[in-house]
Amino acid sequence: MWGITLIVAAFVLGLIAFSFAIGAPVFAVPIAIVAAVAIGAFDMSRRRKQTKQMHDLREKAKAESVEFTPRDKETLVSE
Repeated sequence: MWGITLIVAAFVLGLIAFSFAIGAPVFAVPIAIVAAVAIGAFDMSRRRKQTKQMHDLREKAKAESVEFTPRDKETLVSE
């Protein structure tokens, strides 16, 4: 929880510091929002691709038959 508090505090202090420059908050806040949305969209895209790839690998693994060597069969026997 401390890390999140630090990030929020830094953001608030940054907005206060930018308020001393004329017009800076008007530009800084929308840019920060656009950056957060862009990072979120990129992360969602990456996760979607990763999930699709995992699904494809699972389907491929189901389609292939597994051939065990005699040594494999010895280790698979439960006692």
